[in-house]
Formats: sequence, C-alpha cells, structure tokens
Amino acid sequence: MPTLRLALAQVNPTVGDLTGNAALVLDYAQRAAAAGADLIAFPEMVITGYPVEDLALRPSFQQASRAATERLAVELTSEGLGEVPIVVGMLDHRQGAPAETGVPRGQPLNSAAVLHRGQIVATYAKHHLPNYGVFDEARYFVPGNSSCIFRVGGVDVALAICEDLWQDGGPVSRVRNHQAGLLLVLNGSPFEVAKHDVRLALCQRRAAEAGCTLAYVNMVGGQDELVFDGDSMVVSPGGHVLARAPQLIDHLLLVDLDLPQADAARDPIDLGGAERERPPLPDPITIPVSHEESVYRALTVGLRDYVDKNGFPSVVLGLSGGIDSALVAALALDALGPDRVIGVSMPSKYSSEHSRDDARELAERAGMDYRTVAIAPIFEAFMDSLGLSGLAEENIQARIRGVILMGISNQEGPLVLATGNKSELAVGYSTIYGDAVGGYAPIKDVLKTLVWQLCRWRNAVAVERGETPPIPENSISKPPSAELRPGQMDTDSLPDYALLDDMLDDYVEADRSFAELIATGFDPGVVTRVLGLTDRAEYKRRQYPPGTKISVRAFGRDRRQPITNRWRERA
Repeated sequence: MPTLRLALAQVNPTVGDLTGNAALVLDYAQRAAAAGADLIAFPEMVITGYPVEDLALRPSFQQASRAATERLAVELTSEGLGEVPIVVGMLDHRQGAPAETGVPRGQPLNSAAVLHRGQIVATYAKHHLPNYGVFDEARYFVPGNSSCIFRVGGVDVALAICEDLWQDGGPVSRVRNHQAGLLLVLNGSPFEVAKHDVRLALCQRRAAEAGCTLAYVNMVGGQDELVFDGDSMVVSPGGHVLARAPQLIDHLLLVDLDLPQADAARDPIDLGGAERERPPLPDPITIPVSHEESVYRALTVGLRDYVDKNGFPSVVLGLSGGIDSALVAALALDALGPDRVIGVSMPSKYSSEHSRDDARELAERAGMDYRTVAIAPIFEAFMDSLGLSGLAEENIQARIRGVILMGISNQEGPLVLATGNKSELAVGYSTIYGDAVGGYAPIKDVLKTLVWQLCRWRNAVAVERGETPPIPENSISKPPSAELRPGQMDTDSLPDYALLDDMLDDYVEADRSFAELIATGFDPGVVTRVLGLTDRAEYKRRQYPPGTKISVRAFGRDRRQPITNRWRERA
C-alpha cells in the first residue's frame, strides 16, 4: 500500500491580484516540497481569489487567469518543483466558444488545474454551480461534465470542487466507480456559525460514498462581506479524521496517507512519484475552537482583510461608552493594533457621565488614539436654524456625529466603522447618515445577545492571559441606550433583546410566518410590531455599509427583500 504525503495549503488570496496570488502559491509550494510533500493542493479559485463576481464575465480577466496559471507552472519548474504535482483553483474558459443567449459570456469555468513539469497537464471544471445564499455561480460559470483522475506515487487521485461535494450524486459517485484512492476537493466555503460540524459530517458521508479517503482544502481570509475559515481536513472512508487544520488561520496541513495501490488495468495520466525518506510530521489534527472564539476570529479576520486589502491606513469609530462600539473597538484593536485605531467621543447634553468615562477608559486600556469632540455647539446651531423636535431632534445628533467621523476620514484617511448590530438593523433602530455612516460595519450580522456574549468572552480571554480586559465592565452590564433624550433606554422602543433576537432568528433566519410565530408562543401584539418594523426597514438596510457575514442569512448577501413591498405577514 503506497504512502502519499499530502499537503493542503490553506491560504488567503486576494481577488484580482493574479501576480500576488501566484507568488502565494509558489511560497507555500516551496514549503510543502521542503517538507517532503508528494502532492500539494490549493483552494478553489486561488489564482484569482474568490468570489470574482462579474469579473468572471470579462474576457480579459478570463485570459489573464489562464495565462497566470500557465506562467506559474513554468515558474514552479524553474524553482525546482516541477516533479511535484500541484493542484490550483483558477478561472478558465472555453476558448473560441460562440456567444449563446442565456450562457455567461466567454463560457467561464470554475476550474482546477494540475501543474507538473512546467505545464497544465489536466483540468477539471466544477459540475454543480450553487445558486443560493451568497452564491450566484449560475450567473458566472458554465458547468463541467467530465471527471479528472491522475496518478501520483501509484495512487489514483480524483478531483472535485466545493459544491460538487454538497450535492448528491455527480462526481462523487463516479469516484467510487473508478475506485480512486483519494478524492481531493478544492473549496471556497465561507464561514457560518457551527458550519465546521456540518462540513465534517458532509466529508464523512461523501468519503463513505466514494469509498476512499477524502481531502478537503479550503481558503481562509476576508473578501468583502465573506470570511473563509479554512478548517481543511482529511477523512478516511470509515469516517475517521486523519488531519484537520485550524480555523481562520493561514496554515499548511501535511499528512501521510496509506492509500490503496491503483489498478494497473486503468490508465489515467501518471505523474510519477516514488516513496522516499521524509522528515517526520507534527500531529496533523487541530481541535476546533469554541463558538465564541470562532465568531470573534471571523469578525477580526473580516475587518482586518477589508481594511488591508483595500489599502486603508487605519480606522476611526465613535466611542459612546456602549457595548456595541466597545466590541467594534476591541475587534479593530485585535485586527489592526492600537496605532491604527482612532476612537472619537462625541458627547451631547444627553450623554451620561458614566458613558463618557466608559469610552475614555476603553481607549486608555488600549492605548489607542482617543479624541473628544463635543457636539453641543453644533447641535444648538442646527436647532436654531431648523427648530427640530422629537425624533428629528434625536436623529440630528446622530447625523452630526456621522459628519464628524466622515470629516476625520476625509482629512486623515481612516476608514469609518459603523457600530450597529443585526438586531438594530433588523428593526430599523439606526439613523441613516448618522450612526449608519461608514465604509464597513463589523458587527452588522451579530445579534445583540451575541454582542454581549462576545464581549464577556473577550474579557475572559484577557484575564486568562494575565492581561487587562479591553472592555469596561460597565459597558457590558449597563442597560443599552442611544442617549439621544433624557432617560432614554432601548426598551422604550424595542422589546427586550433576548425576546427580540429569538423572534428575529425565527423570522429572518427561518422565514417563519406570523401564524408560526404565534404558535411558537410569541405575543401577537409584539409579533405584529416587530415584523412591521423589520419589513419597513429594508430601505435602511440597503444603505448600510458592508459587514462581515457570520450567520446563515445575513442582510444583503443572503436575505434580499424588495423595498417597495406591500406584502405583510398577518394572522
């Protein structure tokens, strides 16, 4: 039985950076080869980054991706890696394909390329194109229809790409018919809460169906709203985890696999390879992290990569002393460091002293750039000119703060972070051009109850490390308030957040009807009110900045409702 040393390169590409992504592949390939790898695999679309969206429809980009992959094959050989088969994801296309109505321009292919001895020696095009949730691949690609099997070190290796694994039948069933020894799956699978458990169960089921060991390599890193969390793994036909990479960290996973000898009667492309002495490997199995840690890591990675990949030098946010801005500040500090975070306190005559103290204390604990800009004089000027009252008076305070933050951004270059959470966005508890301003919203997909959990978790981690907790306890324990009028509390306008989040989980995530919500036990009056607020707030959500997706149904990427819409859930 041959032993194959497999390397799964869990890397963080950048969309459109063909040169940088090829250099990333070369770097990890050199490290894997130095560790004795017989076969090296990279994630789905690693050459172009993923998802490329409408870039896939540009002939120039299609051609550039193919050319970059061909150059990479030559460079790998010139660097002494030509004898090691390397599998990379790329954007390909059917050259010379005629234009057809209803078919993506250029007939783009979400492909895997096998590189060996300076050439692309085999390709595989993704069969199943997901068209749900965040995926619109039927818009961008045409499906493949053929298998790809090659031989390495006496082992037959079959390829599949991401959704091919999630759909019943198709490439996996063909692998069993061919009696391959290894099914290698390239993935661009975004993070969602608890998805690592779902992935493992899926890989175990598909390994059993294919009748062979399954290797799953996933990318890591942030791309706009999406975060890819790695969690690459290798599973035996019997469901045993043979190797597993950490979540949300760049990682080279190496594992020695005892695999069945290929059938000599079959004749796939043979890329050689022979058993040889190799350096020993560390334990290839990483224990998954806790729920809170995985979410916090995802939010941190999403923010870091959005800032860095888009070239922002720093970030700026309003520090109110409340829990939402405290969590966003903690995420920014962990993602970027205190020298790249600016916190601005903008107190009004309604701002409590303890909120001002909490904001100052957070900034002092972190050592970040902290500024105070009192809005009272500006507010009075608006009131003298406009004579506002009620909700308009409250909202003008938020809008003054938005103008201040955007002014700092324009003058000094930092990206403004919006600090609203998913519960607030759901029911429209935000002010357009006020607290909704910004270029990125790190916690827009985080329900309020989870905000509290993450803050407590982050402080507990600091205590375990012997560090000062970053978030003042008072920011966590005090009742939430926008502080836009005397004695204001969020509960003046909204149900208790535990109840609200429970209802939003049913209505937003699960699409439950009015009748189903009532049957669950919610009060009919509260259901009527919350659903009305949620439905009417779509226009606000459309104008909110992008932010990291962590749930099954994030606003914008997943849940897309018409703004002009008279449908209402009723009893």
